[in-house]
Amino acid sequence: MYRKPKINTATLIAALLAVIWTVQLAGLWNRGSTLQVTALSAGGVLVSYLMLNRLVGYFRKAIQKFNEMLETTSIDILMGGVAGLMLGIMVGVMSTYPLSMLRGWGNYLIIAVFLGCGALGVKIGTSRASELMSFLPGRVASAALPLVETPEAKVLDTSAIIDGRIYDVCQSNFLDGRLVVPTFVIEELQHIADSSDNLRRNKGRRGLELLSKMQKHAQIKIDIIEADIPEERDVDAKLVKLCKRINASIVTNDFNLNKVSELQGIKVLNINELANAVKMIVYPGENMHISIIKEGKESGQGVGYLEDGTMVVVEDAQNDIGRDLDVVVTSVFQTAAGRMIFTRKSREEHQHQTHQVENQLQSVREVNLYG
Repeated sequence: MYRKPKINTATLIAALLAVIWTVQLAGLWNRGSTLQVTALSAGGVLVSYLMLNRLVGYFRKAIQKFNEMLETTSIDILMGGVAGLMLGIMVGVMSTYPLSMLRGWGNYLIIAVFLGCGALGVKIGTSRASELMSFLPGRVASAALPLVETPEAKVLDTSAIIDGRIYDVCQSNFLDGRLVVPTFVIEELQHIADSSDNLRRNKGRRGLELLSKMQKHAQIKIDIIEADIPEERDVDAKLVKLCKRINASIVTNDFNLNKVSELQGIKVLNINELANAVKMIVYPGENMHISIIKEGKESGQGVGYLEDGTMVVVEDAQNDIGRDLDVVVTSVFQTAAGRMIFTRKSREEHQHQTHQVENQLQSVREVNLYG
């Protein structure tokens, strides 16, 4: 569908004034015919409007990036950068005094040295901000303390929000620092919540409800930031660019995003890996108490589960579905799907079942004998 381009009135007026000023300054009103001056002025207005419109777009993007940088930069780094700039200006003034005696290229050298000292001062001030702030009177007492790095920001992916376990992890105080959710992730959640597929719609709504629940929690620090990466269309690519821009780690369950982030040098916090890491560790020979739920894949096997979801396979337990058994661990295997524990019935359980079978056989014999 064709959309009529919008005309910026302020930019058009600025272009018109610029052309009138240029024509007046060049004195073109009396050098040509009215038709020539009008055509030249119209073309100048069109070219000026296009150039100014493009410059305004670049200026708005620069302001947006500058605002994002201010939101994610600490006050210590800002003050350190200002102090470094002032120090660089002072060094530049003292360094350029001898160059002022030179003629010709001396003026250009003065400008180059002055700008170089200013840039070097800002670089040193931002990189050594914590050390510079320690010289302030209010920071003298804290300077003697060991430096402790503040926890970095953690950007939440759509998959981690929909998964829901991030809320329990935050409540358990195992995840510190500031959680960040960019607006394009919320837009993706809204798109999923508006899907025609019932399953996707429920996932999107669950993710939005979880975000609202986390914002209301007093112990969870979560920020919604106005961030967009116009040059990237894919949400995963935007997340990678945003994490590199604000020096943050990413929380995700997406396998592909996990690998791409690691290749880009971004720290990844995968909730699935955390869940596998905190599962119960068992060793061969340990005794366990397990409830048999279903038949196993192989003949004669019974399957049960631990509280953390680990699958336990019991030999010769196909006929014990619905019963609780005491078993002994024989081996443990780590697969791509998770950890699997293979067991056999304990000796007491085996003797108990053998005794039950003998009693049943004895009952059958007595029935056959006495009718």
